[in-house]
Amino acid sequence: MKSRRWKSLQRKIVQTILLLVLSACNTTKNIPEGSYLLDNFSIRHDTENSTSYLEDFVRQQPNSGFLLLGKLRLGIYNIAGQDTAKWLNRTIRKIGHPPVIFSNRQTALSMDQLKRQLKNQGYLNAEIDTTLKIKGKKISVTYNLKGGIPYRIRNYTYTLSDTAMTGIINRLPVEPLLGKDDMFNLDMMERERLQMSNTMRNAGYFDFSKEYLFFKADTTLNSHEVDLYIDVYPLKNGQPHRRYKIDSVTVVSGWSPSDTEADATGINGIGIIRGKDNFLRNSAIIRSTYIKKGAYFSDNMLSNTYDAYNKMNAVKQTRIEFVSSREDTTVLDATITLLPAGIHKLKAGLAGTNAAGDWGIAPDLTYQHLNLFNGGEQLNIKLKGAYEIIARGRHRDLLRRSYFEYGIESGLSFPLFLFPWLKKSWREHPSASSSISIGLKYQHRHEYIRQFFNMKLAYDWSAYKDRLRSKLELNDITYVRMPWTSKQRFDSIYLNSGNSMIRASFRDELISCTAYSFTFTGRRRFSHLAPAYVLKGSVEVAGLLPRLATALGWAKNEQWAKTILGVDYAEYVKASADYAMTFRFSKKHVLAFHTMLGVVFPYGNSPTVPYMKRFFAGGANSVRGWSTSTLGPGSYNPFFFGDEKIDLLEHTGNIKLEFSVENRLKISDLFEFAQFIDAGNVWTTQDYEGEASRFRFNKFYKEIAVAYGVGLRLDLGFLLFRTDFGIRAYDPVEDQSNRFVLFKPRLNRMAWHFGIGYPF
Repeated sequence: MKSRRWKSLQRKIVQTILLLVLSACNTTKNIPEGSYLLDNFSIRHDTENSTSYLEDFVRQQPNSGFLLLGKLRLGIYNIAGQDTAKWLNRTIRKIGHPPVIFSNRQTALSMDQLKRQLKNQGYLNAEIDTTLKIKGKKISVTYNLKGGIPYRIRNYTYTLSDTAMTGIINRLPVEPLLGKDDMFNLDMMERERLQMSNTMRNAGYFDFSKEYLFFKADTTLNSHEVDLYIDVYPLKNGQPHRRYKIDSVTVVSGWSPSDTEADATGINGIGIIRGKDNFLRNSAIIRSTYIKKGAYFSDNMLSNTYDAYNKMNAVKQTRIEFVSSREDTTVLDATITLLPAGIHKLKAGLAGTNAAGDWGIAPDLTYQHLNLFNGGEQLNIKLKGAYEIIARGRHRDLLRRSYFEYGIESGLSFPLFLFPWLKKSWREHPSASSSISIGLKYQHRHEYIRQFFNMKLAYDWSAYKDRLRSKLELNDITYVRMPWTSKQRFDSIYLNSGNSMIRASFRDELISCTAYSFTFTGRRRFSHLAPAYVLKGSVEVAGLLPRLATALGWAKNEQWAKTILGVDYAEYVKASADYAMTFRFSKKHVLAFHTMLGVVFPYGNSPTVPYMKRFFAGGANSVRGWSTSTLGPGSYNPFFFGDEKIDLLEHTGNIKLEFSVENRLKISDLFEFAQFIDAGNVWTTQDYEGEASRFRFNKFYKEIAVAYGVGLRLDLGFLLFRTDFGIRAYDPVEDQSNRFVLFKPRLNRMAWHFGIGYPF
């Protein structure tokens, strides 16, 4: 009896779900008679292949949809009943989205907007009409744009009636954004007005704006050419525009009217008013204030001052005001008000880790002092730990057993270059910062205990309007020590295996390196289709300081390697280049390309490169058909020691090569769908016993692994969560005749990845 009731209930549930699905699929359910659901729209242009940038000018947009799911929110809306007095119906309708009913008026407004935009781009004789396609109660709209022959600039001339401004323009290296044969584009003309306005403001014209600039265009040449001139309006009283100088500079540092006491001092032409707390010392204020008495007003010095103070986490808010002097209307008094933030912070974090499918947990606790020496210096002390649970059923390798680690990191950063002999302007650049850090970490495994000590001095700065970010690690010292190993299993299997790479990974070692890295962001050109790109590069050299220290004499160990205090020091050269480019076909469709090349070579004192400085492949930001650090090197395959499977400590190499292409499709405001193809591998530069890992020009291309897959992203605007599913297409580990595994999918040839942000 109970079984029959249960089956009856199951049938009712299935029937209800089917009815809801069918109701949701009926997108025209709530369309009145004689009206039509706006199903979609398209734009056709007779002179341009891509029209995605014009989609925003269409006033009436159809209901949004999801890939494979269709217009989901419209379907949810249609599930609700007609009686809006019921709470359930109102709730369902709020979750869903009402149908967009086609409007002739909105279509006419869209045509007008599109035509205006075409004329703004230089298609002065543009025409537009629409094609309507009706199917049942659905309608599709096609906007047909006929731009014709565009107007182009024949000559562009500065004709400023203000002679003082003309003199400034002639003296400054201002490159016009418009030139011969450019489109007669109003958007570009607006950018030109803004650029010239910024030039004038940086030359002292405090109250100047782009509204004072205007263009004159001669379009009567009868050849689709334009002679273009730019001029400037005078002030309302007919007088020329004035240049302003700074008369006085006052910094209010941490003082408020509620303070009973105030300390006022003057130094280097800057008046400083303080409250009872010594918030920022004089040298920090002078260094960070680029507004100087007697100088002409400049937007650059204003933004540099903001940048210098805002990069101090101890400053909660910076407010800068300019007031005209009563005695002279061409001078300004500047007041900089600094509000202090809380200087003590305590943060706790708990992160989950997933390395090659092995899960772990990593807690941390961080203390920060944001103004240690009253100059914006920041002290960080971080306690951290980690525990990783290894899937023993999947790995028989000794080195893949559960382990834990803990350590402490401390760092001190300064908002300037701490480097002697530098010019003052370089040392106190607004983007400059110096950092000193020191750390200690203990790693406990079943087979050994390993200790890491690290100390670093680094400098950061930017240039070209923050498009180029640079970092110089003047000295990065790492000391690796292994106080204990399991002689019975670990020493006999690994350290005595005859594999020099494995032995080198488990020895006491000193690494002292100097490195420079940069990130250059390509600025988009003013075309809506122009690609954006990011170029990253780095160069690292290890062993210079130890070699200098041992130049006059050194000790050698049994392998004739030079030592410092009885410890071998590493010598290697490492370089890498990373290039990524995105092509935007529409606001919903982006194609991204990525390539990377890295090399690292040991020299002198090192037979091999230290493990932590090698390259690895596979993972969420690499070849996604493999888990993290499981690809390569070359066609290497783990070997067996008796009946035990022995693997290298991760799969690392001295050379890395990667390529990726990813197609990204926006399927809603929140979700994005991606398809990708990844290729790459790592190789060694030396022969190791039992390995097919060495890079050789006549075979490396046969060992480039290939994977493909799909991904889904949740875009919250400020944060993007990503999950990717990769499948192997070409596996270099297999025999040469079986490497093409595209049509032989297996679970062990697939990998799931989770990440934050795009892979490149």
